[in-house]
Amino acid sequence: IAITHYHFGLHTWTIFALPALCFAYFIYKRKMPPRVSSIFSPLLGSKVYGPIGKTIDIIALIGTVFGVATSVGLGTLQINAGLAELFGIDVSPLIQLIIIVVVTSIASVSVALGLDRGIKILSNVNIYMAIALLIFVIAAGPTVLILKGTFESVGTYLRWLPELAFWNNTVPNSPDNATWQNTWTVFYWAWTITWSPFVGIFIARISRGRTIREFVAGVLGLPVTFSILWFGAFGTAAFNIESNGEGGLVNRVVDQGDIPGALFEFLSNYPAATFLSGLAILIVIIFFTTSVDSAAMVTDMIASGQEPRFAPTHQKLIWTALMGSVAAVLLVATGEGGLTALQQTIIVVGLPFFVMGFIQMYSLYVALKNDAGNPIPVVTRQWEPANDPEAWEKN
Repeated sequence: IAITHYHFGLHTWTIFALPALCFAYFIYKRKMPPRVSSIFSPLLGSKVYGPIGKTIDIIALIGTVFGVATSVGLGTLQINAGLAELFGIDVSPLIQLIIIVVVTSIASVSVALGLDRGIKILSNVNIYMAIALLIFVIAAGPTVLILKGTFESVGTYLRWLPELAFWNNTVPNSPDNATWQNTWTVFYWAWTITWSPFVGIFIARISRGRTIREFVAGVLGLPVTFSILWFGAFGTAAFNIESNGEGGLVNRVVDQGDIPGALFEFLSNYPAATFLSGLAILIVIIFFTTSVDSAAMVTDMIASGQEPRFAPTHQKLIWTALMGSVAAVLLVATGEGGLTALQQTIIVVGLPFFVMGFIQMYSLYVALKNDAGNPIPVVTRQWEPANDPEAWEKN
């Protein structure tokens, strides 16, 4: 669970918070266009409107499209596994293609309705349903054990955090462990980094009017706390099922290789398992729908340099269809090999974003320093130097 918190906790939201703060500052303080290139204006000046700035924005667009397509592909596999669990529907490329079409269609309707009437409503519904599922898992399971395990996992996470932050698997314990960090940790960080422009602009929009201190506290505090509660509760409950219950989770994931079906195997150990599985499928569908429609809105902002209310609806629909098409081609047309290729692409695309992150830090520092102007001199009381007791008494 500590390693899970490492991947989904403070590090993840720090990756999102950096570009989000930069976007918020340069879009709403400096009145720059809502583009990634605007962040580099203190260093590039008017060149952000030239080839260099356009190259930065193109890289951001490619990363966002492929990052969201990867998310849609992974979500499609989980939705297909849930439908197979509930209704016996085959896990096949045709079913996965239909799922992608349905998710993309719902996302298109949402993005056409706009932020307040479409995306915001879906996002709020999704959050309420997820919280309800979390509360049910805690209440219907071994409540005291789950709360103790969640609380203890925070201490384990904080204790392991310095070690995990420097861990690079120099001496692997086994051949399988030698590749695990590359196929998961490196991929996940790269995936998160490619999402950062999309999530950053979105966070900046909903955080307008906050101070920098309020912004950082909110972005790093609330999501990290919820992630720790979520993974601590589900993780401890899963351990209890394997140790004290009927088990089956390890067999499903390790022996059968059915990772997308692990959630539904987990929920089968709870009352009203069929209803819970249906609710989980709906949560996953809405989650990936809101990811696609939000990403479509943001990519259109980056491409056009305009706020969503000024952009034609058909432009946002084009981006929605593009993300669904990329996911469909790479997942359905080429099978799981295509998804693996997409994951490798994400690692490659994430590298320039990783480098740009450090440049963003310096660029924001320069902008803050320039906007602060000359600091007001601080008046302090001046004392004469005292080198002996007599001089000190005299002063």
